[in-house]
Amino acid sequence: MSRVYNFSAGPSCLPESVLQEAAAEMLDYKGSGQSVMEMSHRSKNYEPIIQDAEARIRKLMNIPENYAVLFLQGGASTQFAMIPMNLKKLGKAAYIDTGIWSDKAIKEAKKYLTVDVVATSKDKGYSYIPEVQKIEGDYDYGYICLNNTIVGTKWANLPEMGKRSDGTDIPLVADASSCILSEPVDITKFGVFFAGAQKNLAPAGVTVVIIRKDLITEFPDPLTPTMLDYKTHADSDSMYNTPPCYTIYIMGKVLAWIEANGGAEGMLKRNKEKADLFYNYLDKSDFYRSPVAKDSRSLMNIPFVTQETDPDKVTALNKKFVAEAAAAGLVNLAGHRLVGGMRASIYNAMSLDGVKALIAFMDKFAAENK
Repeated sequence: MSRVYNFSAGPSCLPESVLQEAAAEMLDYKGSGQSVMEMSHRSKNYEPIIQDAEARIRKLMNIPENYAVLFLQGGASTQFAMIPMNLKKLGKAAYIDTGIWSDKAIKEAKKYLTVDVVATSKDKGYSYIPEVQKIEGDYDYGYICLNNTIVGTKWANLPEMGKRSDGTDIPLVADASSCILSEPVDITKFGVFFAGAQKNLAPAGVTVVIIRKDLITEFPDPLTPTMLDYKTHADSDSMYNTPPCYTIYIMGKVLAWIEANGGAEGMLKRNKEKADLFYNYLDKSDFYRSPVAKDSRSLMNIPFVTQETDPDKVTALNKKFVAEAAAAGLVNLAGHRLVGGMRASIYNAMSLDGVKALIAFMDKFAAENK
């Protein structure tokens, strides 16, 4: 069977060259006589792999030395608890609710501290990013989801972070799971920047946490389990226990691919070309439309719906679209079960040809179903 165009929101498509390299090394990594899947994480063969992955992500994201880079497990969702557990001092945090994942983070954080939801876009189905000029108050941190995978919105302008009454800065925490390394970002604007790898970096299994070292404290919440303490992992270079070795190995190869294709700046150019082409098509179409406010549109996740308004016809039309698209080699285009419609996730590894193929199919489908 030939390769399909995979528009999954995650796990997502990976660069084909990375898959080919990994396949070639599957039985024998660099003359070791074994697969990376089989290696001890303490071995002389494996240690350079994890060290290389950290060095590459530091270079690509211009991460200063006063930040730790951690390779953790448990998915980005585990960070919803780790963040309040580790950053809690005053006992209160400011959250901005822009979708399902920030809502989940809010519910988890409420178990550990007081949460102030200082802004939300729930009133319009999370179809826009609320305007927040500044976060001020005695907060342990402010929290945003930088790109909202399910509803297809992204932050264009970060909120300014104010100071607490004692004069210290409020750190900004960001979930960047579906946009990490899709464009340049100034990491110094964040106290904690984290991402599940399964969208832009690697297969599922590793979560990257970039945290300013002064936020890694000696005494987090006393009930914090050892494995949920950032200091545990920072002190052991992410090797306190067996890390997701093979996923980190693939991530190193993806990072090398990003570097070879122009780094974060190259990814922005690539992603903007794809997104602009697709959004322009949707905006000119009399059959499809984007439900997302234009100033909040994601480069990574593009939900779209048909112009049909009859609920029964909409459901049938959506199912037909997804099924016929899959038959044409365009897979995983169903919208999230909580939103409906369709969604094309066009992460770094998705090619421009893939987007063009999708548009060609959409044209054909529209002509046959008007």
